[in-house]
Amino acid sequence: MLTFKDLSNNVERVESMEEKIVAYVIMIVEVGKEYEVLEEVKKFSEVTEARVVYGEFDLVVRLEVNSIKDLERVVMGLRRIKGVLRTATLISAT
Repeated sequence: MLTFKDLSNNVERVESMEEKIVAYVIMIVEVGKEYEVLEEVKKFSEVTEARVVYGEFDLVVRLEVNSIKDLERVVMGLRRIKGVLRTATLISAT
């Protein structure tokens, strides 16, 4: 017979198997502030990779979060960094 403890353990196992949400944030920053912003971006534990890039955008940031709520918190934090002018967030489908 299945007990409540067995059910609870199974739920915990399934929850821990859930994939993290991966998102990319592309950023436009003030001219000459790219590396300063990059250093601030890297302070977020959810940031798995961040690069200064050339072209239309200045930085590309890869994030891994557990929920949309976490994603919102991190993106809002990134937007508050001094020198950030504009961001766009892309949530990965796979």
